[in-house]
Amino acid sequence: MKISKSKLKKYIVHIKFIVLFLLVLFLYGFAANRHSNKKIDKIDIEFKNGNNLFITYETVNKLLIQKLDTINNQTIESLHLNNLEKFVKINVMIQNAEIYSTIDNKLGAIITQRTPVLRVVNGLESYYYDELGKKMPLSENYSARVPIVSSKIDEDNNLDIINLSKRIKEDDFLKKQVIGIDQNEKEGVNQFILKTRIGDQIVILGTVQNFNNKKNKLKAFYQKALADSTLKNFDTINLKYENQVVCTKK
Repeated sequence: MKISKSKLKKYIVHIKFIVLFLLVLFLYGFAANRHSNKKIDKIDIEFKNGNNLFITYETVNKLLIQKLDTINNQTIESLHLNNLEKFVKINVMIQNAEIYSTIDNKLGAIITQRTPVLRVVNGLESYYYDELGKKMPLSENYSARVPIVSSKIDEDNNLDIINLSKRIKEDDFLKKQVIGIDQNEKEGVNQFILKTRIGDQIVILGTVQNFNNKKNKLKAFYQKALADSTLKNFDTINLKYENQVVCTKK
C-alpha cells in the first residue's frame, strides 16, 4: 500500500511534534528535579514597611535558620513555606511574613513589621499599641516617635484612641506637634486632650467627631498665633466649639 506524499508529510509533522513535546517534557522534568534537589545557599530579607527596624535582618535570619535546622542540608523541595511563614510570624514584632524560594538557590522573606501608633507609660509598664489596636512591646533597636499616654487604656474600649493616634501619625503637622494624649470617659463617650510640643499648650479636642474640622481650626490658630508671636500667652486651646477656637490665657 502506497502512502501519498501529502500524507507522508502529515505523518512526519505529527512525529516531529510528538518528539518535540516529549523533549520539552523531559527537559522540564529534568530541570524541576535539579531544582528540587538544590540546597538553599542564601537568604534574602526585605522589609515591606520602612527602614526603622523594630526587628533586625539578623533576627529574621536567625529565625529562618532555626526553623530550617541546618540550612545547608535543606533542599528546596523539602521546604514547607507556609510553616516557615507561621513560625516567623510568632515573633511579636512581625505582622506578616511572605516566604518564597527562587530557582537560583535563594530563600526570600518579605517582612511586614507591626506599626506602633501610641505608647503607654503607666507606672512600671511601658508598651506600644499598634495600628490594629493590639499591644506591642518596646524594641531594643528603635524607639517610635508616637504620642504618649500615661493612663491605662481599656483594651475593650481603645478604638477611638487608636483611630485618633493613627490620624495624628498620618498628618505631618500633628505628628510633629502632638506628644501626648489624655483620655477620659464622660457620659459613656471618650473625650481627649492633646499635649503639644511647641508652646506647651493643652489642646482640648473633645470627641473624635468632626476631627478634620477640629484639625483645620487648630492649624489655622497656630498659623496666626505664631505669626503674631502670641502663642506663648495661652494655656489651653479648646476645639470643642463649632466654627471657633476658645483659648484661656496663662
